[in-house]
Amino acid sequence: MTIRVVIADDQPLVRTGFKSLLGPAPDIEVVGEAGDGREAVRLAKAAQADLVLMDIRMPVLDGLAATRLITGDEDLAGVKVLILTTFEIDEYVFEALRAGASGFLGKSAEAEELLQAVRTVSRGDALLSPAATRSLISRFLAGPSTPEPLDDTARRGLDALTDRERQITALVATGLSNDEIAARLVLSPATVKTHVNRAMVKVGARDRAQLVVIAHRSGLAASA
Repeated sequence: MTIRVVIADDQPLVRTGFKSLLGPAPDIEVVGEAGDGREAVRLAKAAQADLVLMDIRMPVLDGLAATRLITGDEDLAGVKVLILTTFEIDEYVFEALRAGASGFLGKSAEAEELLQAVRTVSRGDALLSPAATRSLISRFLAGPSTPEPLDDTARRGLDALTDRERQITALVATGLSNDEIAARLVLSPATVKTHVNRAMVKVGARDRAQLVVIAHRSGLAASA
């Protein structure tokens, strides 16, 4: 299956660079380029993208606002957003996750890192490593700067989680992969994946990153 990607960045040279890195991959196709957030939203729909590689600082509409429009549009429910960042401004990482992004990637990433990031996010996994990034997410999502309550779907879903689903969701929120959780709980990775998917459905999480957000905002992550 080919991953259809839209590249959104206000610098043409940056877009060209990412396109040259992604283009040769047999499983990735660049289907559009946007120079601002509004165009990124339009192209995500018009080009039937699977993933938008989204810069934050863009004219007309910034990447965070564009991400919120994409993740809030039912017609774009299957579109993932991978935010481009320098990791220099922590609040951007926090806001990206709150906006519905599935992960973030440094602009200084190597070619193979970029390819793996696109593949990871497109299959519904969150790009939450390395360890320093996991710590960053935990610090902001668990902090007092996130007072907004969970929606009804998330609250009901959390109440409906089985003990095993709660345990695994808490571990997901620490940034552990399915393989790492499986090793810790002496389960198969396939079993862990099944529990993660069921938990996501119950709480209304569009992907693994949003499951992490909900786990932290509800306090469930603290039980890991």
